Amino acid sequence: MDWGTELWDQCDIIDKHTQSGLDLVEKYVKFVKERTEIEQNYAKQLRNLSKKYSPKRGSKEEQECRFSNHQAFLDILNEMNDYAGQRELIAENMMINICIELTKYLQELKQERKMHLSEVKKAQQYLEGTYKHLDNSKKRFEREWREAEKAAQYAEKTDQDLNATKADVEKAKQQAHMRTHIAEECKNDYASQLQKYNKEQNQFYFTDMPLIFNRLQDMDERRIKKLAQGYILFADTERHVMPIIGKCLEGITRAGTNVNERNDSVVLIEQHKSGFERPGDVEFEDYSQGINRASSDSSLSTPKGPLELLGRNKNKTFRLFNKKSKFTPVKLTSVDSEGFTHLPPEQRRKRLQQKIDDISKELQKEMDQSEALGKMKDVYEKNPQMGDPASLAPQITQTAQNMERLRGELNKYESWLAEAGGRGDSIRYSTHSLNNNGAHNPNSPGAISEDTDSSQAIYSEFDDEFEEEELAAPIGQCTALYSFPGSSEGTISMQEGEVLSVVEEDKGDGWTRVRRNNGDEGYIPTSYATITLNK
Repeated sequence: MDWGTELWDQCDIIDKHTQSGLDLVEKYVKFVKERTEIEQNYAKQLRNLSKKYSPKRGSKEEQECRFSNHQAFLDILNEMNDYAGQRELIAENMMINICIELTKYLQELKQERKMHLSEVKKAQQYLEGTYKHLDNSKKRFEREWREAEKAAQYAEKTDQDLNATKADVEKAKQQAHMRTHIAEECKNDYASQLQKYNKEQNQFYFTDMPLIFNRLQDMDERRIKKLAQGYILFADTERHVMPIIGKCLEGITRAGTNVNERNDSVVLIEQHKSGFERPGDVEFEDYSQGINRASSDSSLSTPKGPLELLGRNKNKTFRLFNKKSKFTPVKLTSVDSEGFTHLPPEQRRKRLQQKIDDISKELQKEMDQSEALGKMKDVYEKNPQMGDPASLAPQITQTAQNMERLRGELNKYESWLAEAGGRGDSIRYSTHSLNNNGAHNPNSPGAISEDTDSSQAIYSEFDDEFEEEELAAPIGQCTALYSFPGSSEGTISMQEGEVLSVVEEDKGDGWTRVRRNNGDEGYIPTSYATITLNK
């Protein structure tokens, strides 16, 4: 058996195997890279979906999030956004822990494999060089031995030749002896080269090549182990985020469970209830008895419909159906959007209350700024080197003007709220501004003293005035223009056309104190009646 051929065949097999292993690592890295791209694109699509269907700020959809089914959908979008974050985390961990790590390790393996193959080639070249020296020594020994044999035969022939002189014989013998000596030297050199080659060959086949093969084997086993770890890490990377993904899915399930259809209906009713009173029964009018028409018109009039129950708003637009309805709403006069008189009573009260709250907050900011400017002015007056007090005058003036404007708007909206029947909600007292330590600011509009109990502040104005002026003489009369239910404490009900005595005129808050003939007293909206004061 040609062991050299067999060895190189084995080397070729090992070379192909190691190259195939490196190719497999490279394929796995490419596979993981494509997987990370899929995860990144998937996460990007999820985020785009979440952003696409999320309500924009101030939009109608955001306002509808007060309903549980809308809020549940918003929760689902948030959970999907978190879910997308976990998919991005998977892609990031795979890229760092698998792709980058294995790519770096693959380069190291390629360098190591190249080094081992270089050692094989170097050992092979050294053994081939030794063999060439052996072959040259062998050929020289063969050539010189033939020359020595020829020289010996020539010397023997010359010695037997009778015509040859003694000098010729001696010369031929010396030549034969010299050739024999050279042949002996070549023989010894050949033997030495043969011994050296056998030693190198033994070193090559029994020491060098097995050592290189062992290193290649160890390299391949390490490659396989690293690749196996990459396989496991591929699964572990996704397994680590499974608990968080499970929580996201649980959040979606919880969002669906939290939907309360009954509560959504109640919220919708509270949000859009009109506040109109239901019309009463239509009374029978007996024209055969000659009933006084004037009396009938004043006391037995047909109950007012929804448009008439709007009071001052009876000339405004009232839509019972939306724009998509086949019913066409009747368009009446122009709408007063500032006082929200185009809205039903309940909706108008809500909008006015919201407007009052916004103005109160803005007024409180201006008051805080005014107080800060005042303190700064005092500091400048005491320490002129810190600044000129006169430089603050424009800001103080502007702040005072803003406060005056806001107070005017606040009084205006409070009067409108009183007209809408919101007196019982104590809007004027609920908008008291508080300073930083929680005490009432005495400069705020409609402020009450600090020692007044907050639970009694709502109606204290009515109660105190009833006790002090219970027997006050009437100062005029009024005729009701519209019906007023007087459902809030401190107010009094009245019917359209009813005549009442005025015991206290409007003080600027939109309310007038009146008295019936039976002694009942209370407040009515000033705009709901025609008032005539005694001269």
